[in-house]
Amino acid sequence: MKTTQTIQNKTAPLTSSDPRLSSRVINFVEGARAVTRGELEANNITRYRVTRFYREQIINSDYYDQLKFIVEPSLEEFESNGKLDTSGEHDNTVVPGFQHKYSQTGLLLATDRCASYCRYCFRKRIVGKDSDEIAADLGKIAQYIEHHPEMTNVLVSGGDPFVLSTSRLHEILDHLLPFPHLTSIRFGTKALAYAPKRFEDSTLVALFKRIHDAGKTALIVTHFDHFGEISADAERNISLLRAQGVQFLNQSVLLAKVNDDPGILAETFARCHQIGVRPYYLFQGRPVKGASHFQVPLRRGLEITRGINQRLSGIQKTFKYIMSHYTGKIEILDLGADGRVYMRYHQNKVQEKIGKIFSRQYLEGACWLDDLPALSDGNGAEY
Repeated sequence: MKTTQTIQNKTAPLTSSDPRLSSRVINFVEGARAVTRGELEANNITRYRVTRFYREQIINSDYYDQLKFIVEPSLEEFESNGKLDTSGEHDNTVVPGFQHKYSQTGLLLATDRCASYCRYCFRKRIVGKDSDEIAADLGKIAQYIEHHPEMTNVLVSGGDPFVLSTSRLHEILDHLLPFPHLTSIRFGTKALAYAPKRFEDSTLVALFKRIHDAGKTALIVTHFDHFGEISADAERNISLLRAQGVQFLNQSVLLAKVNDDPGILAETFARCHQIGVRPYYLFQGRPVKGASHFQVPLRRGLEITRGINQRLSGIQKTFKYIMSHYTGKIEILDLGADGRVYMRYHQNKVQEKIGKIFSRQYLEGACWLDDLPALSDGNGAEY
């Protein structure tokens, strides 16, 4: 079986003093190619990084030919159009490193590093770089939370918060736990796939106990895109943390060449349910620059979603097929006989729009709301 490839420096002498013109050979999925640093920067190519644990896990899973695309660079990244901020994160940043898009939820970006780098990352503008979008002044964030009692939960994300030391995570809690209107603290992580032994750290028990003792719910949102990522180590550590009262949800991204198959995703969700992790979101791939080649057309996505539901029992059907759009989280419901895609706002900055069903005419190959023609209601509003 093909082994994971690595990035190597080109051995030929450099002919230019400009570091942006210096070249190196990268072993892409499609084969080796020499590229300059300037090419990588211009096309927003994320650094290559993968843990030894994950590399061995996916090789031994018998699904390496699919899972390699999650972490191995592809030449398609150079031809992949899109934006770097598809969900309006800049526009919803209220304090550096802290976003408040939906009234009940705050999003804290704790770090710009991950254990491994996903090639489809929607925060590739941040991840693997020294970003100024990361929370630096926790005191200012706490002041904002204090003045927004409508906020009931905070999601600690990044990057991946579990690449940070446990002591740093405690510092973050120091600024979140005092507020009675926060009833839950979530941590978004793919470390249970990439580096599950991180969760064997005995000091994490005290971290989650602090949340519990403060009268709040502790949740970990895992990120398993394929059942081949669910290792025995991950299962064991999830079980141990569940025994400490930590609740688990899972989010997956629908990815071309990786998991765009109803059987694969149904088994992934069934396995998650079996180990006590509730399937939460199946995200439509975003049109991210350097990653839009992972997108699956909406027609195919709905076919896959129906296929998943046909394979699962009622208690396993807890996921929503979601498009995390600039305007809000949109649940993708169906493609009707009238040729229209029917959707519903699962979350929106405007409370009155939440739960509202709307539709747009489907265009073959469309992968995102912006690919579908909008109509006007005559008053300047689009639908």
